[in-house]
Amino acid sequence: MFSQAIIPVIVIKNAQHATALGQTLVDNGLPIAEVTLRTESALLSIQAMSQIEGLQVGAGTVLTVEQARQAIESGATFLVSPGIHQDVIEYAQSQSIPIIPGITSPSEMAKAIDLGLDTVKFFPAEALGGIKLLKAIASVYPHIKIMPTGGISPSNVLDYLALDSVIACGGSWMVPEDLVKAQDFDTIAGLIKEAVQLSTPLNN
Repeated sequence: MFSQAIIPVIVIKNAQHATALGQTLVDNGLPIAEVTLRTESALLSIQAMSQIEGLQVGAGTVLTVEQARQAIESGATFLVSPGIHQDVIEYAQSQSIPIIPGITSPSEMAKAIDLGLDTVKFFPAEALGGIKLLKAIASVYPHIKIMPTGGISPSNVLDYLALDSVIACGGSWMVPEDLVKAQDFDTIAGLIKEAVQLSTPLNN
C-alpha cells in the first residue's frame, strides 16, 4: 500500500501552502502525505496536492461517509480513521479505496478483520502503551499489517519499524504545523531529509 516507511501526518490551515508543502515532500524523497480533515482547508489542500506528480495523497481523521466521499472526490487515494467507523469502512470498500482505521485492542482488531481489512492503524500508539502493547496484539494477529501513529518521533520510530507487523509509521515531526504556517519550507525540507535518511535502510 505504501512505498515509504514513514507517512507524514499533516495539518494545513491555509490551502495556499499545500502545493509548496507537497512539492517539498516530493523533492526531498518522501512523496506521500496524510492530510488530516481537521481544518476547513483540508479538502482544498488534498485537491491541490493530488495534482503534484509522484505524490501519494490520503485523507486522515475521516469520521463520516460524507467526509470520505468528499476526500475521494478531492483526490485522496487512501483514507485513515482514528477508530472503526463501519459505515465509512464499507463506503471506502465500495469505492475500492484503501482505508486504515485505528484500533486500540484485540477486540477492535478482530472487528477490523471481520470487516475484511488487512491493515489497521494503532492509535494513539505511545499513549496506549507503545511497542509493548503493539507486540502483544500483533502476536495473535500476525497476518495483519499495522501503522502506529501518535507519539511517533525520531527517537522511537526505528523501534516500531523493526517489528514485522509494522508496515509504516505515521508522524508529524517533519511537517510541524507552525513551520507550515510560517511557510518555512527550507527547514521542513531538512526535517524531511532527516526522516528519509532515518528510514532508508527499511525502504530498501
